[in-house]
Amino acid sequence: MNNEKRRQILTILRDNNPKPETELNFSSPFELLVAVTLSAQATDVSVNKATDKLFPVANTAQAILDLGVDGLKQYIKTIGLYNNKAINVIKACQILVEKYAGEVPENREALEALPGVGRKTANVVLNTAFGWPTIAVDTHIFRVANRTKFAMGKNVDQVEQKMLKVVPAEFKVDVHHWFILQGRYTCLARKPRCGSCIIEELCEFKDKVYPDED
Repeated sequence: MNNEKRRQILTILRDNNPKPETELNFSSPFELLVAVTLSAQATDVSVNKATDKLFPVANTAQAILDLGVDGLKQYIKTIGLYNNKAINVIKACQILVEKYAGEVPENREALEALPGVGRKTANVVLNTAFGWPTIAVDTHIFRVANRTKFAMGKNVDQVEQKMLKVVPAEFKVDVHHWFILQGRYTCLARKPRCGSCIIEELCEFKDKVYPDED
């Protein structure tokens, strides 16, 4: 894999989806923060089902704080690890109200200091809510980056740093969305759909899978 092939891959992904968006439903930085926090080890579909009911009732830090832990649990109990997530979201809302007048800070250190918010979540919020050229590496991106040999690494931090290094500036804001979608719908964990992959010819995965091999 070289930089010319990487640029070709990114160009194809961009041409196919010029304005990629997260599949989480949100209408404000705060809603996005909550949704991403809830999405850990859960699907976007399950999070959307919960937040579609939660946000019309409470979509500010103070409003969710007013629900309390038990009140919040009633809306998110269909999501995995909802007990711990409810506690973290309430604690985060407390900090947002006390320190930031209920607003989500556009600052990495401040975001990562919130309960339930790690580097990946902070990257998603900074990227998707504020347009920063951050790259949030989840399991999908980790798999696609390594399998294609686009940006190899032994852990998500290594892949993130490699991608930040090799992805040209013009692609950085959108690349994590493209790779997530690629991993979610085409470059599947158990059986990649190589035959229907738009970057198949540029991918350096040695064990490609095609329909006639079923």
